[in-house]
Amino acid sequence: MEPRSVEELMDLLYAGRHQHALRTAALLRRSRPADKELQVAGLVQDIGAPEAVRSLLGERVFRLVRGERDPAAPADDDLLRLRQADAESRTAGFDAGVLEDWRTVLELVAARNSRLGAVD
Repeated sequence: MEPRSVEELMDLLYAGRHQHALRTAALLRRSRPADKELQVAGLVQDIGAPEAVRSLLGERVFRLVRGERDPAAPADDDLLRLRQADAESRTAGFDAGVLEDWRTVLELVAARNSRLGAVD
């Protein structure tokens, strides 16, 4: 299913393994607080095919999620950081909050992608 709105994306996240996603996104928020797209990539990487988030969240989030799933993909600094946060989140034992905390960040990234798409 390709989410057409942040609300549909939130439903997909709630249906999945969101504790792992929350920890990954929280680790990315700590290491790169200004990079909302990287944080969102950590949050949505487990919801299905990478193409599912492309139209809503944009090319960069799509590229990061796709690269995370493909170990043979050439890794830039962002992808390496995403992979590291993903690995750390599997053993991290901290409270990463709740999915609702991420709604505004998802809305910001989706709105930015929508504006950029309108310009292209």
